[in-house]
Amino acid sequence: MSSPDSQNDSNNQLLRVVPHLDSHNALIFPVMEYTLTNSHVLKIGRTITDRRPSSNSMTFRSKVVSRRHAEIFVQHDKVYIRDMQSSSGTFLNNRRLSSANQISQPFEIHDNDIIQLGVDYQGGAQEIYRCVKMKMELNKSQQQNESLSQYNLKTYQSLKQLTTPPDRRECLLKDLDDMEMAIETDDFQVGECCICLFAIAPFQALFVAPCSHTFHYKCLRPLLANHPGFLCPLCRSYADLDKNVSLEVEDVKQMLRSNKKPYTH
Repeated sequence: MSSPDSQNDSNNQLLRVVPHLDSHNALIFPVMEYTLTNSHVLKIGRTITDRRPSSNSMTFRSKVVSRRHAEIFVQHDKVYIRDMQSSSGTFLNNRRLSSANQISQPFEIHDNDIIQLGVDYQGGAQEIYRCVKMKMELNKSQQQNESLSQYNLKTYQSLKQLTTPPDRRECLLKDLDDMEMAIETDDFQVGECCICLFAIAPFQALFVAPCSHTFHYKCLRPLLANHPGFLCPLCRSYADLDKNVSLEVEDVKQMLRSNKKPYTH
């Protein structure tokens, strides 16, 4: 029999909010994650200073966002959004929720919905006058995350073979011997760039996204216009390219050990 605490945890709604990159001048903001309960109200509005993330608020430095623009809340295990009398509007998948300065009725949010706060002023030439467009990732399953971890591990191992330092001659020769045996038995796979579909090969400049999809840097470079925001053209997952990468060697080893554990249903 499950405890009340475990039942409450199972009813929580996990919300991850990332920038929606649909143009070269999209407003970039840090990824935000929330755990919403049935009593939770998440207030959305404008801030004039850098504030630490709060479990009860979502703020943006944009003058087209009202101080109290909208709110997200949970009711009967479903997540809703409503406009709170904003002047420039709240949009759910390009549909405006209410007229200016009017409270809207609640609209349910689904996974991968796009929410827009306000509209660009003067074309959004200045960042402070750009609207906020965000993608709502709702209740991504644990199974998806574990499958992705296994895919990341395989990609890491493949790239490790491609990028063996020249001074590690013994390791390189062993990899070449293993490669020759695999080729002879037709058990050898060559990765492809997800954009041009040509082979990923040694001595090429490569870009590996956090989702582990691999591209030639030459092919991917035009998609880096919104740096540090990056949207994978294949799986559409968002990543912050400025995310901290300070990991010790032992941390990486522990990560690889844990990811090697077989997945059980």
